[in-house]
Amino acid sequence: MIVELTVNGVPVTARVTNPGSLLDLLRDELGLPGSKNACEQGECGSCSVILDGELVCSCLVMAADAAGSSVTTVEGVSPDDGLHPVQEAMHHAGAVQCGFCTPGIVVAAVDLFARNAHPSSNEIKDALAGNICRCTGYGAIIRALEGVGATDEH
Repeated sequence: MIVELTVNGVPVTARVTNPGSLLDLLRDELGLPGSKNACEQGECGSCSVILDGELVCSCLVMAADAAGSSVTTVEGVSPDDGLHPVQEAMHHAGAVQCGFCTPGIVVAAVDLFARNAHPSSNEIKDALAGNICRCTGYGAIIRALEGVGATDEH
């Protein structure tokens, strides 16, 4: 099956083998390895993408169901000349350990700040509730994102 969709602002056409997930399509067919394949059950958040304006676990979306959709991956959140403010803040706060969960956390945070420019600490925690990190303990991540919420750069 041939699927046409827009990924990170670029129209793409890809061959999908059923049953293939959107995550498989992004990683294996389109060469976008940022979204990680961890639990394959929508529990960890490492494969989070923005699909037609909604934060989703791409492992739970069938690639064929994404036909005609717009997808933003972690590769598509930053401007051409640098990092997204969420990425900058996490880098400067030392909020990245192994990096496996980081793409999903970044995408979830970008989605949050697109909807709420100045979220509270509790709103940040709620927005990240679907992302599991085994390395950081979340403290540095929360502090980094609180710093983003204190600025108007996102």
